[in-house]
Amino acid sequence: MKDWREEYQRKMGPAEEAAKLVKSGDRIGFTTGREAHAVGLAIAARVGELKDVQVYVPTPGYDFGWYDPGWEDSFSITVSFPLGVNQEMVEERRCDIAFGSLFPFDLEFFKQGLDILLTEVSSPDDQGFCSFGQSLWNKKTQVKEAKKVIAEVNPRLIRTYGDNYVHVSEIDHFVEHISSGEVPGSGSLLGKKAKKEPDQAQKEIAGHVGSIIRDGDCLQIGVGRATEPLVALGILDGRRDIGYHSEATVPGIIRLVREGVITGKYKNVRPGKVVVTSVGGDTREEVQWVHMNPLFELVDVDWLEDIRVIASIDSMVTINQALAIDLLGQPTAESLGTRLLSGAGGQVPFQLGALLSKGGRAITVLPSTAENGTVSRIMPALPEGTTVTLHKNCIDLVVTEYGVARLRGRSVREKTEELINVAHPDFRHELRKAAQRLFWP
Repeated sequence: MKDWREEYQRKMGPAEEAAKLVKSGDRIGFTTGREAHAVGLAIAARVGELKDVQVYVPTPGYDFGWYDPGWEDSFSITVSFPLGVNQEMVEERRCDIAFGSLFPFDLEFFKQGLDILLTEVSSPDDQGFCSFGQSLWNKKTQVKEAKKVIAEVNPRLIRTYGDNYVHVSEIDHFVEHISSGEVPGSGSLLGKKAKKEPDQAQKEIAGHVGSIIRDGDCLQIGVGRATEPLVALGILDGRRDIGYHSEATVPGIIRLVREGVITGKYKNVRPGKVVVTSVGGDTREEVQWVHMNPLFELVDVDWLEDIRVIASIDSMVTINQALAIDLLGQPTAESLGTRLLSGAGGQVPFQLGALLSKGGRAITVLPSTAENGTVSRIMPALPEGTTVTLHKNCIDLVVTEYGVARLRGRSVREKTEELINVAHPDFRHELRKAAQRLFWP
């Protein structure tokens, strides 16, 4: 292999120079997780000069300006998640939305080919390999498929085992990193929301979820307000030899690996390993503990969330949230009516994989009410225009603070009774009247 150091120095340059690679009419894309914000800002500074540039931002974290009205002639935006900086743009329908299929990044946007991919990497090691840090997702695949790759070098990024690396020779242009304090916003799905003390409903939900989990189970826990606090609230108290195969290490997971609760001892796929595509922790020190730790492997999300892989893991238990669910058992994790609130993430493949797993269980969690107890999240029917995230026949266990509804294999009327029994008591009479009207003569 030729001397990578000379190549690295030759490819290194200012963000403004890298931004000149973008031409009017190009298709450019950021990678999932933290954005390469130095070059992003340099590209955004060319507003008015560039025309009809399509920009894909899967998880918007930094405000480059193009989420505001008036930028449309230069940049048309496509996102996968409505997050803080682009929520208004999504609600005003000034951008497009790209959701994955059963394979999360099987998107036509990528199949058509990116002219330029923007990513963040660590400094090279002695062999010329850079790490994607704590957030891999499908970056290696994107690097191979993009026509040109611009990488922003962040020396603070961790290195991990697994597939989490790219060689200097695979990158077309490197730029120096600027600290996140120099731009507004942040670029992670985890750990950036203001922490709130768990309420009593969350504590009760955690107790019910914990009763479903057994020693030796392999867990997936989705990102979200209803799911992220569950580990800290004790769903694994008293459990032993838990495995973990999930998109991300939600708060509490790294601590339980350190304490020997999560060992992966009985995992039949990559035993002894915590297998994720992104690392999140309660502190920077926790994330740093994953640095070159052989207990953790970061893998490509398309393999991680392949239904066939998930189904092959024995005793796979998935825990994901819903915003609401109707009496047929149809949940939404994405919208209420036509208002988009989130994306499904990996919920669909993990749910289906768990149902096919030997000894698997699929748990859907949601508080029984919203709007300070004035609205039931268990509804006779979802509002018109609501995105149904999972088919009604694919729902297994639904958990609220009032208990566990067991829906797998139940008839419509049986499902209705199960769901009403875990609804808030203030709404049960109304729900029973609606069920009688809908499902009885």
